[in-house]
Amino acid sequence: MKPVIALIGRPNVGKSTLFNRLTRSRDALVADLPGLTRDRHYGEGRVGERPFLVIDTGGFEPVAKDGIMHEMAKQTKQAVAEADVVIFLVDGRQGLTPHDKTITDFLRKSGRSVMLVVNKAEGMRYSSVAADFYELGLGDPYVISSAHGDGVSDLVEESLNIAFAQRPPETEDPIDVVRGIKIAIVGRPNVGKSTLVNTLLGEERVIAFDMPGTTRDSIEIPFERDGKHYTLIDTAGIRRRGKVFEAIEKFSVVKTLQSVSEANVVLLLLDAQQDISEQDAHIAGFILESGRALVVGVNKWDGLQSDRRDEIKVDIERKLNFLTFAKFHFVSALKSSGIDPMMKSIDAAYAAAMVNLSTPKLTRALIEAVEHQQPKRKGSIRPKMRYAHQGGQNPPIIVIHGNALDSIGDVYKRYLEKHFRETFSLIGTPLRIEMRSGKNPFAKTEK
Repeated sequence: MKPVIALIGRPNVGKSTLFNRLTRSRDALVADLPGLTRDRHYGEGRVGERPFLVIDTGGFEPVAKDGIMHEMAKQTKQAVAEADVVIFLVDGRQGLTPHDKTITDFLRKSGRSVMLVVNKAEGMRYSSVAADFYELGLGDPYVISSAHGDGVSDLVEESLNIAFAQRPPETEDPIDVVRGIKIAIVGRPNVGKSTLVNTLLGEERVIAFDMPGTTRDSIEIPFERDGKHYTLIDTAGIRRRGKVFEAIEKFSVVKTLQSVSEANVVLLLLDAQQDISEQDAHIAGFILESGRALVVGVNKWDGLQSDRRDEIKVDIERKLNFLTFAKFHFVSALKSSGIDPMMKSIDAAYAAAMVNLSTPKLTRALIEAVEHQQPKRKGSIRPKMRYAHQGGQNPPIIVIHGNALDSIGDVYKRYLEKHFRETFSLIGTPLRIEMRSGKNPFAKTEK
């Protein structure tokens, strides 16, 4: 197994910056604001031939008794329990604080190997920046700058040496995690995204807390269900642009939209206890524009009266009528009801998005559509469609070749889309039609 390194410290000491440098990515949100990371965030790194896992955590308040800080502390404590080595980051520019001492007391009781790391030391002398922290009794501090990379390579080498020294020799090569279908779970804040993730995994893997905007980062979690592999992406709730006041939430929206673009299937979660909002429609529109396969889950369905359920269904049909290609499921993430059928629809949507369609089959379907309904003439010219082939996947793209196809309108394209979708059972994925006209050999040429 790969060694696990956990990054621990109070808020704004540079944990996420170090995480990004160790994983050579920009997966963790980074800004000069405290409290940006809240959940455990896993990444993969490698030094030479030695791979490892690194866990980014939120600002740690070991003694927090309730509220969001208590939930964050639970996540951090879980990360410490999973780690082989804990990198305890402190801020060299602020010096030693009582908060650092509280964290030290917790780490000393954890029984884990701890490396004390003084960050933000660029341009400072080692002796002066490290002196205060000897008081913690955690040995010689490692002085680094995660932003500039100073001392990071030596830090990682030493942490891996400690981790491997504690492990028995491996008889097999490390097995890479099978990612499977990447599912981005998106929706407005507080619709139950993190609760759904925890229900699917059977553990409190991400914070589920009764406060809108609890999740700020996008968390990737590989898991297996009924013998199939998936990667869940729990994303930050998207608010209306006018209501995104905090810089933190603006970053989160960007991460969520990136997650949609990178996913194979998007699960749009709605709240059955609230009316379908304009923002729900905006999110759905972005998913459609991105070309991602889509399944819609209407959460918190349990406990609703039958008349209220009827109202919600009418509201969905009226406001999300452009999602006719997607399957809708009425579920309760908290009580695990309706989850199995929803997962089957996710599998079907992925299969439809990645389908391979042969040119002969597409051309036959095109001919059938034209025989049933021809495109309208434009003046004396009627467009002629000769053959079709597949031009891409996720979403499927069908390219139609012929003459004078520029005159075909959107109404006829929608007719073709519906015909192809029904012919090949393409449920759960957008479908794009491209027209490519051949050159007219009788057209006048400029001299």
